[in-house]
Amino acid sequence: MMKITICPTCGSGKIKKVKRNWTSKLQGQTYTVPALEFYECPNCGERVYEPQAMRKIEAHFPVFSKKATRKKDSIRGSEPV
Repeated sequence: MMKITICPTCGSGKIKKVKRNWTSKLQGQTYTVPALEFYECPNCGERVYEPQAMRKIEAHFPVFSKKATRKKDSIRGSEPV
């Protein structure tokens, strides 16, 4: 786990780790990652994500979840996963 104390964008020492629902939109589809932990700078808005936060985002990412499901279905001959 990393600890960031200075914003990599603006150099502010006010960057803090926050935990909240994170929402984004992709190709017209909105998705939410509940209780995501990441660093956010109140001065410039920069966000820094640790690897575990990125994995959590990817797990909720609509494109990744659909591709993974389709790939498993095609490998198993459309059997339920």
